[in-house]
Amino acid sequence: MFIKRCVSSLLAVALMMTSGASAWALQDPTRPPDARAPDKQTAPVRNLELGSILLGSERRIAIIEGVAMQEGESHNGIQVQRIYRDRVEIMDQGRFRVLYPENLPQVRRSQ
Repeated sequence: MFIKRCVSSLLAVALMMTSGASAWALQDPTRPPDARAPDKQTAPVRNLELGSILLGSERRIAIIEGVAMQEGESHNGIQVQRIYRDRVEIMDQGRFRVLYPENLPQVRRSQ
């Protein structure tokens, strides 16, 4: 009878220890079921200036933040993907973006 009590006590202690370990794995009950922790902090989108676009028969150049860049070139976390007549597609720190030139004031002829 003493042995049965010792065995049942040891069994009860073992059950309590395993249930305590699984308690650490429980999720926060107040957390929404679809919530996920953010993977990493994302940097805010930079304000980039597209100065101008130069198109020639053999090359295309975009002036971004004062730096002349051709398709495929990289500078300061910016990689030029494609240069069009009216826009430039870039990868900015891993994010796809499209830059448009600013509208310049129109020059009128005076009479």
